[in-house]
Order: sequence, then structure tokens, then C-alpha cells
Amino acid sequence: MLAAERGAAKNTLLAYRRDLEQAEEMAGDLVRADKSKLEKLGAFWSDLAPSTLARKASALRQFYGFLQDEGLREDDPSGALPKPAPRRPLPKILSHEQVSQLFEQAEAEAQSERPAALRLLTLLELLYGSGLRATELVSLPLSAVPRDAPFLTVMGKGGQARMVPVSARAKQALANWLTVRPQGSLFLFPSRVKSGAGHITRIRLYQMLKELAVRADLPPQKLSPHVLRHAFATHLLEGGADLRALQTLLGHADIATTQIYTHVDSARLVELVNTRHPLAQARLKD
Repeated sequence: MLAAERGAAKNTLLAYRRDLEQAEEMAGDLVRADKSKLEKLGAFWSDLAPSTLARKASALRQFYGFLQDEGLREDDPSGALPKPAPRRPLPKILSHEQVSQLFEQAEAEAQSERPAALRLLTLLELLYGSGLRATELVSLPLSAVPRDAPFLTVMGKGGQARMVPVSARAKQALANWLTVRPQGSLFLFPSRVKSGAGHITRIRLYQMLKELAVRADLPPQKLSPHVLRHAFATHLLEGGADLRALQTLLGHADIATTQIYTHVDSARLVELVNTRHPLAQARLKD
């Protein structure tokens, strides 16, 4: 149902399966479990982070909703599950200076015109310049590269396609990479497999960024593909980007997910109200 009706991504399906299998190990047969058995899960989950606990409980609630829809159960025992109120952590971001430091290192290495260096600069440009997720980036097909229009066609979560802009810098980096890119693969960033069937993995992308951070004298723990995506969003908001436009660029289904970035840039929002509001320059009357 998750795959066919909701278009859930492979990683989402694996996570749900893992959560259900682990819950069944502790509570027994989930299809027949009653509220008393589900209440025991709270004790097993007591040491989990609130966000992890919320995800596990959500998986079970959706599971029992599915059983009811299919007529496999008449009742829903998921009310006995713990109901955490997770606080969404603020995203880790890089400062403008740190981003500049990172790009200076990558650009200096790319001057050698080595394929690995040109590939890394292209990956960096698309992560920070277009806000792509790691999976979206590494799995980009060669056909997604624009010929004339400055956009990439990206297949996001749930199989939803969206258009993301490609900056002039990124377009130049793409052009340089394409001149040395290995042939015989349908992917923009093929793996080293000689058959050319696969693409580089998210893990490899993660490793390359960590290694670049070390060479750029930045703490490697501060850098990841998602941190660059957060930096893309936060720095756009600092520049005055509209929240709805940012939602579209990031591929968020719910704008509530995008609103997390407004907390990061709270100082700019206060300044915006004080300078742009119609009453900002008006005098208070007696």
C-alpha cells in the first residue's frame, strides 16, 4: 500500500519494515496484539530519541489503520502507543565564510582538470546551488542535464518530479565534468563499475565531502550533503527568498517542513518587520 498508493521511497519502505519487525519481536504477533501488549512497547522505547519514538509509533498507527481498511481488524489498539511531542531540532548550517572556504578549495583542485576534482566541484555546486537531496543528486540521469533551459528535472521523494534551477556557475561546472565523464552509463555521476550500470552512492558522496572539509581546514563533522542543503535554504531566506518558493525548490510536500528555516533566520525576520511594515515609519499619535 505504501509503495503503490503513496509512492513511498525505497528507504521509507525499509524503515517501516524494520520498525514493524522490531515491534513484533517485543510485542508478539502485531496483527492480533491487544492494547496491553502495545503498552509494553513504551518501556522498550523509553531510551529512544523523541523523533525516533514518534516515527516508530507512526509506523504502527498506520499499520493498524491499514488492517482496519482491509477488514483484517475491527478495532485499533494503537491508542495505547506512547504519544511523544518531538521537538524538531534546528538544522546544522554553514556560515557564508565556511561555504566560501569550501568552494575555494574545490575550485583550486578543479584547476588540475582531474576528473575526480571536476566531479567533486560539480557535486558541490548542485548541493549548495540547487539544494538537492543526496539521493536525488547521485541518482541524476544524464538526460536530466539541461541543454538550453537553466533547470534540472529531479525525481524527489514519493516519485514526485520537480524542476530546480541551475546557476551559471553550476552549469559551467557541469559542462567541464561532461568533457571528462566516463561513457557508457545512463547516470550523470557513474560509479567505477565497468559495466556503467550504477551511480556513485550516497555514502561515497558523504565521504568525499568529509575529505574535502579536511583539506579546506574545516571540521569534517560539520559537513554533509544535508548540511549543504540546509545552507542553501537558509542563505536563500537571508537573501529575501519567499517561503513558498523555497518550499518548491526543496521539494517539501508540507510548508511546515520548510518553516523550520524561519527559526534559523529569526534576526533577519525582526529586522524585516521593523523596516518593511507600513507602520514602521509612522508616528504614534496621542
